[in-house]
Amino acid sequence: MSNRLKGESSPYLRQHAENPVDWYPWGDEAFEKAKRENKPVFLSIGYSTCHWCHVMAHESFENENIAEILNRNFVAVKVDREERPDIDSVYMEVCQALTGSGGWPMSLFLTPEQKPFYAGTYFPPVSRYGMPGFREVLLAVAEKWREGRAELAGMADQILSHIDRESAEPYTGIDRSLVEMAAELFARRFDRKNGGFGRAPKFPTPHNLLFLTLYAFQKQDEEAFFQVEKTLEAMRKGGIFDQIGYGFSRYSTDGRFLVPHFEKMLYDNALLIMAYAAAYAVGRKRPLSGEDRMSQERPLSGEDRMSRKRPLSGGDRTSQERPFSGEDKASRARLFLDTAEKTADYILREMTDEGGAFYSAQDADSEGEEGKFYVWRYEEICRVLGKKKGKAFCNAFGITKEGNFEGKNIPNLLHRSNIAPEEWEEEKQILYAYRKSRAKLHLDDKILTSWNALMICAMAVLYRVTGKERYLSAAEKAYHFLEEHLADENILYVSQARAVKGFLDEYAYFTAALLGLYESTGNNAYLDRAVSIAREAMRQFGDEKGGCFLYGPENSRLITRPKETYDGALPSGNAVLAYCLVRISQLAETDAQVFREAAKRQLAFLSAEAQHNPTQHSMFLIALLFYEEPPQKITVAPAEGECAGKLRSRLPLYADIKILERETEEYRLLNGRTTYYVCKDHTCLPPTNKIV
Repeated sequence: MSNRLKGESSPYLRQHAENPVDWYPWGDEAFEKAKRENKPVFLSIGYSTCHWCHVMAHESFENENIAEILNRNFVAVKVDREERPDIDSVYMEVCQALTGSGGWPMSLFLTPEQKPFYAGTYFPPVSRYGMPGFREVLLAVAEKWREGRAELAGMADQILSHIDRESAEPYTGIDRSLVEMAAELFARRFDRKNGGFGRAPKFPTPHNLLFLTLYAFQKQDEEAFFQVEKTLEAMRKGGIFDQIGYGFSRYSTDGRFLVPHFEKMLYDNALLIMAYAAAYAVGRKRPLSGEDRMSQERPLSGEDRMSRKRPLSGGDRTSQERPFSGEDKASRARLFLDTAEKTADYILREMTDEGGAFYSAQDADSEGEEGKFYVWRYEEICRVLGKKKGKAFCNAFGITKEGNFEGKNIPNLLHRSNIAPEEWEEEKQILYAYRKSRAKLHLDDKILTSWNALMICAMAVLYRVTGKERYLSAAEKAYHFLEEHLADENILYVSQARAVKGFLDEYAYFTAALLGLYESTGNNAYLDRAVSIAREAMRQFGDEKGGCFLYGPENSRLITRPKETYDGALPSGNAVLAYCLVRISQLAETDAQVFREAAKRQLAFLSAEAQHNPTQHSMFLIALLFYEEPPQKITVAPAEGECAGKLRSRLPLYADIKILERETEEYRLLNGRTTYYVCKDHTCLPPTNKIV
C-alpha cells in the first residue's frame, strides 16, 4: 500500500512511496499531526542517487518491524535535499554541530515545533561496528520522549540558540590579503605526488581550481598553475573520470583519484568543464620562451620558497613533481580541452532532456551494487574486443586479471606518463555499447534551476574557448527552457515541478549563467536580464547588516534563517552573487556605480566570513580577483568572412570582448585585416592585427 509520497514530484520521495513507513512530505500536515498526537518527528533527508540513502532504505525503511516502531512512536517526514536546500542547510548545521560531521542520509529527531534534539546520518538496522542500530535508536528516543519530553525540548532550545547566531561582525573594508593567504594554504595542502589537496577522500572541488587558475593568470604564478595542472591531469587519468563513457564521478575514495564514489552529479561535471576549459585557455598561451621559460619553470629554490611563504614538505621534488616543461604544457593544454569536451559530450548524450534542460544525476548503484555498471573483468574485455585487442586495451587502461577494485577493474591511465586523447576510440565505443546492455543506471531526471544554470555557464565557457556552435546552442536551449518552465518574470522556482520558489542559489547561479551567455555572444538582452535577476536577489534575500539570507519572503519560514557563505560541493550563493555584482558593475552601461557599491558591501561581508579559512571561500576570492583587477577590454573589427565564434575562441578567456559586425569610423581595419583594440587600466593600446 502506497504512502503519502506517491504523488510527490521528487524522484527521491517517490522512491519511498511503497515503504511500509507512513511517510509525510515536509509540510503543515505532518507537524500538526505531531502536535495533536504528542509525538516527536523523525526527519530523513537524502537524494535519489545517494548510495547510503539506498542502503538505509533497504535495511530499515523497507523493514516491516522497524516501520511499525516508526509509525507507532513518530511522525516520519521525508525531504529531498535538492528540492529543499533550505531545510537541508538548517538541519545539516545541526547535524554537524551535534556529531562533528554531516552527510546523507541525514537522520534527525525534532519536536513538533521543528526544533531538533538528536541527529545522525546513516544508521544500520541493528548495532554493529560500533554504530548504534536504528531500531535501538528509535526505541530509546521514543522512551525518552515519553518520560522526559521537557528535557528534550530544553535540549532542542539549546541547540537552536547555538546555531541561530548572528554572523561575524561586518567588515569595514575588503581584506585583500585573503587571496595570498588562500594561495599559501593551498600550496601547503597540495599533494605533489598524486595531485589534489589533502588526503583521501579527495573531492574535485573545481571552484578551488578555478581560483588557482585565475590567480596564476593574474599573478603569473607558475607554482599555482602547476597545482592546477597536476590535479586536472591526475583526475583525467584516474578512475574518477569514466574512461569509457566520459564524465566525472562524485569524488575519489582514495588519494590517487583511482576509486570513485560512482554517482555522477550534474553540478560536479558543470564545474569541472569550466575548470578544464579555463586551464586550457591559460595553458595554451604557454610555453614561455627563452630564458623566461627556464627561470619561471624551474623548481623554486629554498630561498624562493621562503620569500613566497610556500613551505613544501617531502624533500627535493622528483622530475615528475616539478612544474611541467613547455612541451608538456602544450600537450596538457590539449588534454584539458579534450577532457572538457568529452565531459560536455557525455552531458549532451546522457543527461539532456529533449527540451534542452539538463538532468540532475546518475546513480552509483546498479541492481543494488555500487559501481557494478562501471567495473570490468579482464576476461570480459578480451571477450568483447577479441583476445589481441582486448589484451592491448587492458594493458593501456590498467586492467589486470587480479583487478584493482574488489577483484574487478576500474579503467584508468594513472600508470602512463603520456596519453593521446584520441587513442582507442573505436574500442571504447564498443565497450560503451556493451556496458549499456550489461546493466542499467537509475537516472534522476529532476530539472533544477541552479544546477542547470551551472551547466549553462559551462557550455558558454566551452563555446568561448572552442568556437563550436553546438556548445552555445546547448547553453541557449537550456536557458530558454528555464525561462519558459522555471520562471515567472523575475520569480524563479527550484525545479520543474514549480512546487517551491527559488532560494538565493537559484538567483545567483541564474544571474551567473546570463552573464556567461552575454560574455559568449555580446547579446545585451542577456546582460539586461542578469541585471533584473540580480536586483530581485538583493530584494528578496539582502540584509542591511550585510550579505544575503538563504531564503526570503517568497519562501516558507524555518526555525532559523541562515546565511551560507562557505563553499561546499557547490559555491555559496553569497559568493556567486558577489561575483555577479562585480561583473555587472564592469559590464553594464547604466547603474554601474550602484552595482559597484553593492559589490563592495558584499565583498566586505564575505571578507569577514572568510577570515578563519579562506580556502573554503574560493568563489568569493574569484570575485575579489575580478574586482581588484578588471579584465582587459578588447573590441574587434572583423575582416570580411570572419566567424565571431572562432574569433572569440582565439582571444583570452579572462577578457571582456566586443565583436563588431563590421569596421566603423571609430574602429577601422588595420592593413585590411581583423583588428583588435585593447584597453586596460584606463589606457588604450594602439590597434593591432594580433593578440599575443
